[in-house]
Amino acid sequence: MGTLLVHITSGPEAPTRAALGFLVAKAGVEEGHDVTVFLAGDAVQLIRDAALDSLAGLGTGELRGSFDAVVGGGGRLFVSGMSSKARGVTEEDLAGKSAEFAMPNRLVQLTFEADRVLTY
Repeated sequence: MGTLLVHITSGPEAPTRAALGFLVAKAGVEEGHDVTVFLAGDAVQLIRDAALDSLAGLGTGELRGSFDAVVGGGGRLFVSGMSSKARGVTEEDLAGKSAEFAMPNRLVQLTFEADRVLTY
């Protein structure tokens, strides 16, 4: 199987695009690929429970279901530290979600390690 990096920059203001990124990541996990999701820009807000529990995209389903499937299936999740700081996302928001803060150099590293990169 391959490695897939899903880079999501769309946040709650674009629920379909944001949920689609997680839906594709979920599909990758279900197909047996190694999947990493990197949230940056407005997408860092998706890590908050309020967004996870309320956001649904048109034709993409509820964000929480796809998120839980990615994490439960062994997907790795990184959240931009710089974007988080600018938007007030804290360690508390990441608690219990198998996610960690990362800087831009980590995104670059993940990009070069992945067989394929998709951006939403």
